[in-house]
This record gives sequence, C-alpha cells and structure tokens, in this order.
Amino acid sequence: QVQLVESGGGLVQAGGSLRLSCVASGRTSSSYALGWFRQAKGKEREFVAGIRRRGGSPYYADSVKGRFTISTDNAKNTVYLQMNSLKPEDTAVYYCTGGIGTPGDHWGQGTQVTVSS
Repeated sequence: QVQLVESGGGLVQAGGSLRLSCVASGRTSSSYALGWFRQAKGKEREFVAGIRRRGGSPYYADSVKGRFTISTDNAKNTVYLQMNSLKPEDTAVYYCTGGIGTPGDHWGQGTQVTVSS
C-alpha cells in the first residue's frame, strides 16, 4: 500500500511563493504518476499538476501554468509543487495523489494553503 504525506502549506501574501512536498512510501513502479489537486471551500476538487516518477513531461491546469512547477526527487520518493505569484484564488486544501499511469489511486491527507490579498 502506498502512503502519501504532504507538507509545506501555510499563509502567504498575494504575489508570494510556497513549496509543497509530498513523500511517497510503499512500493511504486517507474510508471507511477504523481500529481496535485486542490479543493477550495465550497468547490469541487480540481486538478492542478501531474508528472510521472520517471520520464514524461509535467502537465498543468491552465489556471496555474507559468506560475506553478511540479518536480520529483526519485531518490527521496518525493514530489514537489513550487507555487509562485500566488493569488487569493489559489487558496485551497492541496492534496498529493498518485497512481499507476495516472494519479488518483492514492491520496494524502491534504495541506492548507491560504493566500491573503
């Protein structure tokens, strides 16, 4: 069983930056994909970014392209989400997720990101 644990959320002013981390424990293959979703209060969970552990290009939601960067450190079994130029509308609980080929099989507990205006 794969477990995902996020960290790095917090409160930041608009225009600021945060980096989220997610450590994956358990057996994951080279085709295991990782990603980030978010859920704002009163809204549905939405996709943010995704990447395969080995190979493949990262992909992003249009709303975060050019501002967020997803990356992995395979030696540490960790996926990161670097968030720059944050906006109040980025406020949400951010969830790390992983799965074979595409994220969605396993989920972390979530980490709160709050962007003040």
